[in-house]
Formats: sequence, structure tokens, C-alpha cells
Amino acid sequence: MLNLEQLSDLLEQNRAAATARVKEFAIGGKPFAFNSRPAIMGVVNLSADSWYRESVCLTTKAAVQRGKTLSAQGADVVDVGAESTLAHAARVDDAGQNSKLIPVIKELRALNVLVSVETYQPTVTRACLEAGANVLNLTGTESSDELFRMVADHDAAVIICYVQGKNVREVADFDLSTDPIPMMHDYFARQIESAQRNGVEKIFIDPGLGFYYRNLQDSAVRVRHQMKIFLNTFRLRTLGFPICHALPHAFEYFGEEVRCAEPFFAVLASLGKTDLFRTHEVPRIKAVLDTLRVY
Repeated sequence: MLNLEQLSDLLEQNRAAATARVKEFAIGGKPFAFNSRPAIMGVVNLSADSWYRESVCLTTKAAVQRGKTLSAQGADVVDVGAESTLAHAARVDDAGQNSKLIPVIKELRALNVLVSVETYQPTVTRACLEAGANVLNLTGTESSDELFRMVADHDAAVIICYVQGKNVREVADFDLSTDPIPMMHDYFARQIESAQRNGVEKIFIDPGLGFYYRNLQDSAVRVRHQMKIFLNTFRLRTLGFPICHALPHAFEYFGEEVRCAEPFFAVLASLGKTDLFRTHEVPRIKAVLDTLRVY
């Protein structure tokens, strides 16, 4: 059971990291003050394989309407993806992804909604940035130099996800034998150096808690791992860049109340000093963050 003594011990062991500040920047002309106010990213899934039914939109019209709604509810950025990360989901080729993504990006940008696109394919990345996407949510590790150069050429931002594998669809086991933060720190330090070398300055790092590693299928193991990473997030802020977290679901514990899971994890993520909350439940997360700010 998580308790106050454990939180106190975590702080005492990492007090210097708790004061770390991260870089602040503007995206699409909108300034973000991460050190004083975290931001929210709403989700639009264009794949029928995505299990979070409330976020699935199978037409351009439905996706644009959801994007408008998320923005009105408090999302600072809307993240769109055309391929589910679920292990059983069908792969979508580049042409198929572009046919779904580009019309949505163009219409949302015409409405002045900031748009992030989740992909790891260079062809898709190029087309989406040219269509006006503001952020690349990078869920792979191959062709990173090429992808970073595209991001820099469009003055966009990048979310660098922690992926133990070629991409989010090809991961195996997560190393649970040691404290994962130093391992993530080293990975992100290398990726940040590569991104900056290729001209990218607007960078988020994402520990990848929503990815489906084979040895994280046991619900207790997975949720314990997620909670640990959330609470230790502030240790990664020593890298100097804001942290993005995709909020998970823990449906084995929440059952019929699964839509309450993301707000619960948002509390832990906030305690760990998360800077960007990626969520399917924008109004609930906004309410949590607004309430925490009252204290």
C-alpha cells in the first residue's frame, strides 16, 4: 500500500532532483509554462482496433468534432493516431495512415487546434508535418536522425518515447530487475543529444507506460511498475526537458469504473511533476489538475 512514509523517503533520497526545472517553449505560437502549469493532450484514435471506445473516430468528420470538443474541454494539444498500439491490432501502411491523418490534421489546424501525430514512419511523419502537425509523437527508434531533421525543418516539437525495441509494435520484455530511471535517463540523454544535433529544440520525453511489453501482462506487476514510474518522474526532469505521460487504465482493478482510472493515475503523475498529460478523459484530468492547484 502506497503511504506517506514512502513518498517522504523518495523525496529525501532525490531531493536535488525535486528542484529541477525544464525548458519552456511555444508550440504553434502558443507558449507553455511547464514549470508552473502542466499541459493536457487529448486523444483521437482513428483505428477501429483501439480499445478505448470513447476516443475512436472512424470518419474525418467525427475525428474533427472530437478534436474540437477536446480543445473546448481544456486540451492544449490533440494527439491523433491511425494505428493502434495493441498487440493484436492490424498494421496500417503509410498510405492508409496518411489517408486518415492528413484530412483531420488540416481541418483541426484550420480551427487553430494544436495537433500531435503519433507515428514512427518517415513517410507519414513528412506528410503530416507538411499538413500542419505541430508535434511528432515518436513511438519508434529507427530513422531517428531523419525524423528529427523533419521536425526541425517544420519548427515542430517531438515527444521521444522510451521504446525497448524498433517501435511500439515490436517490443518484447521490459527490464524489471533494477531501478528503471537510470536506464531511461541514459536512453533519453542519447536521444536528446541526437535531436539537438539535428536541430530540434522543442522536446518532450515519455517513459512509454502505455506500451504493451510481454512481461507486463500481469496486472499487479504492470500497475506497480506504472505507479513507480509516475512517482519517480521528477528524477527524469534533471535532463532539462518536460515529461509527457500517457495515463493508463488498470481495468482489472477499476472494472466498470475504468473511466476513473486515468484521473487516479493523474494524481500520481502530478505528484511526480509530470508536465504533459496524455489522456482520453480531458475534462476529468483538467478537474484533477485544477483541484490540485488549489492547495
